[in-house]
Amino acid sequence: MAAERHGTDFVQSLGRGLAVIRAFDADHPQRTLSDVAKATGLPRAAARRFLHTLVELGYMRTDGRLFAPRPRILELGYAYLSSLTLPQVAEPHMEALVEQVHESCSVCILDEGDVVYVARVPTKRIMTVAISVGTRFPAYATSMGRVLLAYQPADWLDEYLAKTAFTALTRRTLTDPDRLREALDRTRSRGYAIVDQELEDGLRSVAVPIRDESGVIAAMNVSTHTSRGTLESVRTGVLPRLREAAKLVEEDLRAVG
Repeated sequence: MAAERHGTDFVQSLGRGLAVIRAFDADHPQRTLSDVAKATGLPRAAARRFLHTLVELGYMRTDGRLFAPRPRILELGYAYLSSLTLPQVAEPHMEALVEQVHESCSVCILDEGDVVYVARVPTKRIMTVAISVGTRFPAYATSMGRVLLAYQPADWLDEYLAKTAFTALTRRTLTDPDRLREALDRTRSRGYAIVDQELEDGLRSVAVPIRDESGVIAAMNVSTHTSRGTLESVRTGVLPRLREAAKLVEEDLRAVG
């Protein structure tokens, strides 16, 4: 774990404990002590203390070799999710949109350089990429990420483009900072973003912003497989319905304050 500079009020032990929790994800639902130490950069002795503390508190379980989160760990994020009105407001409009276009719909917020899914209404079609509430993806490779990046303050965006290590997730992924900036400029001027197979081969999506009185707070998208339509059909068939759904979400957000 690379050394980081922190303020004088930073509690290092809490930061390390959270790093241990974040070492577990959909790709790594179980880990050994050695795995956790390697993933977090912590000494084995420190990682062991954090893991056994989490076990004793009921947030983790272990069979003596493997550690895994228990459902109680969801309590750590529930206070935030339960106070977030956006998913509850958006979901009825997302469900109506899915009925119209027969494709999956999602809402994301931006967290540093990632998009985080806060609401999702899937179709029954199976896609390779597994997405649920809480899923994170690099913002630069997603349509919702492009929308959210496009409306960030100029100084924030400059720093993001300068410091982010852009990895090609597919052969189509846009990784050049200058070209990405041009794509974000187009997104801002058009009011939408289409990303074609940059996150995963065969996956195409279109996204629009969701605004409140403070500005853009989230993005909503519809994702589809390339075999089920062309880019033009996404622009002419899906995008107008997506914009209307986002407008209804914004109206309801204003109504609930």
